[in-house]
Amino acid sequence: MKPSSKNRLTPQQQVLFPGPSLFDAIARAVCRAGVLPRKELHEAWETARRVRRRFRGGRVLDLACGHGLLAHIMLILDQTSETALAVDKSIPENARKLSRALVESWPRLKNRIIFQEASIEDITVLPGDLVVSVHACGPLTDLVLDKAVERHARVAVLPCCHDAKRCALEGLEGWMAPDLAIDAARALRLKSLGYKILTQTIPGAITPKNRLLMGEYPVP
Repeated sequence: MKPSSKNRLTPQQQVLFPGPSLFDAIARAVCRAGVLPRKELHEAWETARRVRRRFRGGRVLDLACGHGLLAHIMLILDQTSETALAVDKSIPENARKLSRALVESWPRLKNRIIFQEASIEDITVLPGDLVVSVHACGPLTDLVLDKAVERHARVAVLPCCHDAKRCALEGLEGWMAPDLAIDAARALRLKSLGYKILTQTIPGAITPKNRLLMGEYPVP
């Protein structure tokens, strides 16, 4: 099965992940839950491990979280983050089933993942938070960045669904494809606001929308 597959992982597919690695252990838990496409497993894992190499500690805010897998992996990778807030306007019914499967394998996660149905605009970000989001569609990525910037919080986004009519291109579309222009404009905006930025990619075999933008406001 390709990592880009949108087919749902099932309990029977645990045999595809037999190894002792942390990724395989997470994949088996996701399979047991039986609610998530394989693509989302790989997106969350590849994003989380890159972000954790850069940013440690802090409350995790997983905005436009979907099933909240990213929030769980962020805490699995770094025990110094005490809690994660998984926020979406509509939390899928199966999100808590996925959470239970992960907590069964990592009991230390119990009561540390908080699901909240809310608009991103209504979330209060604190300066020490780590704001993350995977494939917040179109302008939602810009809203995630705005919330982080308000309090100079660390931020990492993997954008998707680039909308040239609603997202800023800053005149770069004459040199590059509109989706790349949008992401370049986002990076330049963070930098202009004093952020130290880091641009990376996750494997293109998972998704063509694979540009990861991270930013950290320097401590005075």
